[in-house]
Amino acid sequence: MSNPGDDGPVPEDGRPVLLRGGTVLTMDDSHTILDGGEVLVVGDRIAAVGHDLETPEGTQVVDATGGVVMPGMIDTHRHMWQTSMRGYGADWTLTQYFVWYYLEHGKAFRPEDVRAGNVLSAWESLEAGVTTTVDWSHGLQSVGHAEAAVDALNAVPGRFVLAYGNIQAAPWEWTADPAVRAFLERLRSDDRLGLQLAFDVTGDPSFPERAAFEVARELDLPVTTHAGVWGATNDDGIRLMHEHGFMGPRTVYVHAATLSADSYHRIAATGGSISVSTESEQSAGQGYPPTWQVRRHGIPVSLSMDTSVWWSGDLFSAMRTTLGADRSREHLEAHAKGETVTQVHLRAEHVVDWATRGGARALGRDDLGVLRPGAKADVVLIKNDASPVSFPLVNPYGHVAFQAQRGDVHTVLVDGRVVKHAHRLVGFDAGAVRRDVDATVEHLRGALGEEAWTQGMNPDLPHDEVLDNPYQYTAYKSDSTHGARGSLFGDG
Repeated sequence: MSNPGDDGPVPEDGRPVLLRGGTVLTMDDSHTILDGGEVLVVGDRIAAVGHDLETPEGTQVVDATGGVVMPGMIDTHRHMWQTSMRGYGADWTLTQYFVWYYLEHGKAFRPEDVRAGNVLSAWESLEAGVTTTVDWSHGLQSVGHAEAAVDALNAVPGRFVLAYGNIQAAPWEWTADPAVRAFLERLRSDDRLGLQLAFDVTGDPSFPERAAFEVARELDLPVTTHAGVWGATNDDGIRLMHEHGFMGPRTVYVHAATLSADSYHRIAATGGSISVSTESEQSAGQGYPPTWQVRRHGIPVSLSMDTSVWWSGDLFSAMRTTLGADRSREHLEAHAKGETVTQVHLRAEHVVDWATRGGARALGRDDLGVLRPGAKADVVLIKNDASPVSFPLVNPYGHVAFQAQRGDVHTVLVDGRVVKHAHRLVGFDAGAVRRDVDATVEHLRGALGEEAWTQGMNPDLPHDEVLDNPYQYTAYKSDSTHGARGSLFGDG
């Protein structure tokens, strides 16, 4: 056993692990919190949660004193294949994203590029305490691309769900491909890897997506869909899904940011859930993050980060920005009516639940997102004794949602196996992953040409009108050619 206060060696696979002395957020139905608690992992399951637990011989101890022990987080919507382009689209709008990936350059991705992005993203998830990630894989132009995506996920010791999609073809086309069907039928029996179908519903009155839904039903696969995205998907898509009987408890509606009350009622009535990607919705333009609406309709929520082409690949950022967006909207609406919010509705405890149990509910996995005997041993320890931000730990939910960051993730277990220990990933070959990602970047730059590559990363600034100074206390009148925008960007 390692001694208390000593991180010791990486716990060996196959031996029991005891996380001892931390503040345990069980995320059970009562949201039980144990101060100085213990979590015992035996095999791939949580054997016990409590105090002064009896442990089997050979148990390895991880000292969690001063830290938070919580279930592994679950991301229900991440375009993992795009991760080799990390930060490339930092200044994009959703329109620019669509043009780049859907219309112009998405076709340039080879199977090996999908694999490289998936491997990098999978390790990134684990490093940030995200133990289950839905690979919203809509870059699968061929079964070869799909094989590469799965090969990547199997190469990393996390838990994943492949959401099979193809933005280069209509869903009723690619789901009818015999090669795709054979691939899905084979993967459906893979116990380690979950499977969904990922496609969007445009609202076309003829409802051509029906054929894809029928394939999903035939294969007993859940559907995840980008719903309520400004300028792309709308209430008509929800209505058509509902009228044709294709909305159910396993359906995940991503974003759902520009829907009417009627659509939210349909989602609530059929038991579906909404995956909120707040950083994405705030920045790209799908619509205002909908938690303020969803709360009113009692629809289950999970969190997601969308894509590292823009945003941070962790759920700490997702929790933080979701709280900020919801509370901002609540204050704004109150101020418009001359009122003051004295108590916020969305709490830190709620978003921690969404990042754990919420994801598990969306995936139909009651054995994930919770620390209780019999649940899968996907466990995260947040602890950083070298950081002044690690103490005092007085409000554990608030600490996780507002204070903690990926660098504070000390230990991560997936299926009882330690995949991160003492702040370092176990088995991560950074050099090999970097080489594959560098090869993808080199390929894409070459395929596009340097001018297109640079232009894609740096979209033109809009030529906004600069308003005159409204504060007419003096005779001064601003020169619009030397306004704030001109001083910042040098282009008036």
